[in-house]
Amino acid sequence: MFKKLVQLFSCILFFAPTLRAQQPAKLNSVEIYNQIEKLNFLGSVLYIAAHPDDENTRLISYLANDQKARTGYLSLTRGDGGQNLIGTQLRELLGVIRTQELIEARKIDGGEQFFSRANDFGFSKNPTETLAIWDKEQVLADVIWAIRKFQPDVIVNRFDHRSAGTTHGHHTASAMLSVESFKEAANANRFPEQLKWVQPWQTKRQFFNTSWWFYGTIEKFNTADKTNLIALQTGVYFTGIGKSNQEIAALSRSRHQSQGFGSTGARGEEIEYLEFINGTPLQDKKSLFEGIDTSWNRVKGGKPIGELLTAIAKDFDHKNPAASIPALAKAYSMMTALGDKQWAPLKAAAVKELIAACAGLYLEAVSPIQETTPGSVLKLKMEAINRSNAPFLLQSVTALPEQNTTTIEKDLKNNIVQNFTIDLKLPETTNYTFPYWLSENGTVGMYAVNKQENIGIPDIIREAKVVFNLQINGITLPFERTVVYKYNDDVKGEIYNYLDVVPDVTTSITDKVILFRDNKSKYIGVKIKAGKDAVKGTLALEVPTNWKVIPTTIPFEIARKGSEQLVFFEVTAPQNATEGFAKSVATVDGKRFDKEQIIINYDHITKQQVLQTAQTKIIKTDLKSFGEKIAYIMGAGDEVPNSLSQLGYSVTILKPDAITPESLESFDAVITGVRAYNTVNALKNKQEILFDFVKSGKTMIVQYNTPTDLVTENLAPYSLKLSRDRVTEEDAEVRFLAPNHPVLNFPNKITSADFKGWKQEQGLYYPSTFDKAFISIISSNDQGETPKNGALLVAPYGKGHYIYTGLSFFRELPEGVTGAYKLLANMISIQQTTTVPAQKIKP
Repeated sequence: MFKKLVQLFSCILFFAPTLRAQQPAKLNSVEIYNQIEKLNFLGSVLYIAAHPDDENTRLISYLANDQKARTGYLSLTRGDGGQNLIGTQLRELLGVIRTQELIEARKIDGGEQFFSRANDFGFSKNPTETLAIWDKEQVLADVIWAIRKFQPDVIVNRFDHRSAGTTHGHHTASAMLSVESFKEAANANRFPEQLKWVQPWQTKRQFFNTSWWFYGTIEKFNTADKTNLIALQTGVYFTGIGKSNQEIAALSRSRHQSQGFGSTGARGEEIEYLEFINGTPLQDKKSLFEGIDTSWNRVKGGKPIGELLTAIAKDFDHKNPAASIPALAKAYSMMTALGDKQWAPLKAAAVKELIAACAGLYLEAVSPIQETTPGSVLKLKMEAINRSNAPFLLQSVTALPEQNTTTIEKDLKNNIVQNFTIDLKLPETTNYTFPYWLSENGTVGMYAVNKQENIGIPDIIREAKVVFNLQINGITLPFERTVVYKYNDDVKGEIYNYLDVVPDVTTSITDKVILFRDNKSKYIGVKIKAGKDAVKGTLALEVPTNWKVIPTTIPFEIARKGSEQLVFFEVTAPQNATEGFAKSVATVDGKRFDKEQIIINYDHITKQQVLQTAQTKIIKTDLKSFGEKIAYIMGAGDEVPNSLSQLGYSVTILKPDAITPESLESFDAVITGVRAYNTVNALKNKQEILFDFVKSGKTMIVQYNTPTDLVTENLAPYSLKLSRDRVTEEDAEVRFLAPNHPVLNFPNKITSADFKGWKQEQGLYYPSTFDKAFISIISSNDQGETPKNGALLVAPYGKGHYIYTGLSFFRELPEGVTGAYKLLANMISIQQTTTVPAQKIKP
């Protein structure tokens, strides 16, 4: 954890958001001075909520930068259950993206990031369901673990613990767990296994960060009794950098790109309200830290350190930050000599990086390659430069994880770069680089993390590091740096990536769901990628016992690292309907390799490697489909087009600007991707063309959109109004309102069994009111709720059919849910039928 804190500090306030994520921060004198001031404030606040984006970046930035408090955000989940506006990644891959977005947000607003093991399984309507799926005891343990490690003086909840049933169940559950943890974190009898690493901790007080939103309207909030509220003026202006607190908060929030939360900064006065809910009440309501000693006096023997830091801040020379180095080195020595296990190590880590910033120290270890394998030896290019007159001596460098030390003993003279090389040997036992919380199989609601000390760590745990051991004024300062790989891009300039440790070989099956709709065999392609030079072995495709695969194994030999080879297996399905998984397994020198490498690479976050089991779902089904050519208009991003190809359709991704009567003429159906009418502005001018397409005798299928931020209200040829209605219980009973309708009968008979095995949810954002021309096909609801009849609406229009659906096809099809494939095939095939009488449900 100590090492993580060092890394967090190196990416502090006002980090330029235009830089790629891995580039090292270089602080200017204003930023250095701000951090020197922060050294003398020993107060902490832990903000607790459920998801990425729940955090109040305005309050976090205010506490971290104006109040100088150590400020953390504990997000119970990594946002795995949401939708993705920048790509097709969902579930755990989306969680990886949102984890990195939170880390980048904290680099901007000055906070620190933490997580629990809770898995965001999707929208939940009440905390009872949430805590049952999450495993309340485990998540409670994680919240208490975070509190005991962070030792906050103050806890702030984003949500109201008394709001069950009025908001997302995850939201209320996060507040309920926080309230329970306020007392239980101090109880040594609760989760005593944690006490090997931490001690019980009693937070001083706890608040709920309320606002007008929780009251329904601004008018209601303005007239509400605020006796129990504290008002903080957070609309401060930071003269040193020329930004308001709100502008910094907006930059932070804009890191949540996968959720489309780009924000515009504001200026001027702004008040945040906090309701006191636990602990020692405030008397004057001017400071969250009232009655808490936030000076160095709270640490035994710390008073002289506080006095020294006060003098350092007073004497700081913005034109010559290096003049502060001797005093900062002395402060570091004094801190490390204390027996304190909380504030002294934290502040010492901060002082050390401030010394580097004052001196313009640049310390870097660069790998010649971006990927390597366990057991390999890399020759790292080392760079060390001191851009000040401070007398630094580079004593040695230590390569991790093997702890090999190379003696250097060179003075780092002002602006004279020292370049040299060292060997980094990675043990055979080195772990592959990928998110540690995905290394074990978890449950629907929980990730499995076996090592207690790893719980809550936000980022990938990288083992390849180098420690630069520098000495100044007789004091040794170890600076740890993660090994990087960098290159120059002709457009973007210098690009940084971290060194990734990869398997000797990875494989991937070209299709993630494969439908066998007759007795013919299929050829399944498997891509083999070498993680090192001269890799040689055999590849097998492991299938269920009642399936046949030819050949049993395929030999392969790949000369160069990073090269790929594509091979094919002939697979024959059994006679009867069944499903299972085919797994590709490579064997090299007697060792099995069964992982697929997935790379997530967006400019606003650190490049990520994820390793998943290399498999595909194989399904034998008698599913039928009609129609041939489909035009698909992408929205926020989904994998539905690939699924349509499995149904035998010829799919063309049609760009909105290319929508013309002529371009549509050859298609049997047009399908819009998820949230297309929220994200594709060009569609607002193409609706009449699309409606004419339907009128001419074709089919248009519109998948779910949210009711806010629609590019047009003219979604359908008839009136249709979206709502926030949804069915989150994927196993909720489905009732057929129009049992004789073709969409339930041709070419596949749809039964209640076809809604078994759906993932995460049945559907979302259903229309609540719609024209009588629409036929409501199905109805279902979560427990205790009224029926929702807007999941699948079909309306004849001219000679064709318009269909609106909130069913979550974008989740079910990539998961290989057969019933979803059958129903979608029927929707596409509707023009092949003669309409039969159908029951109409009034909106």
